Amino acid sequence: MIRHIIALIAAALTVWAILFMARLDSEVHRLQMIKEIIEKSKQEVPMAKKVQPQQQKAQKPKESEEEKKLKVLKEKAGRMSAFEVSPEYRRNCASCHGINGEGTIGPKLIGKSKDELLQALKDFKSGKRKNYVMYGLLQQMDEEKLESLADEISQFAQKLQNAQ
Repeated sequence: MIRHIIALIAAALTVWAILFMARLDSEVHRLQMIKEIIEKSKQEVPMAKKVQPQQQKAQKPKESEEEKKLKVLKEKAGRMSAFEVSPEYRRNCASCHGINGEGTIGPKLIGKSKDELLQALKDFKSGKRKNYVMYGLLQQMDEEKLESLADEISQFAQKLQNAQ
């Protein structure tokens, strides 16, 4: 009887060891596939040659189209506003819609009515209009903040005209 129990335990341990080794083999295979994907995705980045100070003046680096666009975007983002905006607008809206609502990445807001802006804000918050950035920004705002923001933005055209 004891021999049968010992044989049964040995058989169970053998089955467990086989299953454990099979799981380890599948993990190794998965890790090898990940390693291959990483190796395929590596890109060589050409290193710039060191330029002597005399040569540096003579050479003018050529800006790529992307670098030019990035430079323009940075200039727009860094401009001072023509009029005072609320910290709420500056923190949540200015990076995409411009400090004066003139639009950069996001659309132009200046010149839109309060009702139009408030409806758009509500639609983004509810998910009726799809934009994950807007949805994420507006989820923490209550109705009062949305109305305040829409009211402020609707006055941008008048504020800009007064500032000029």
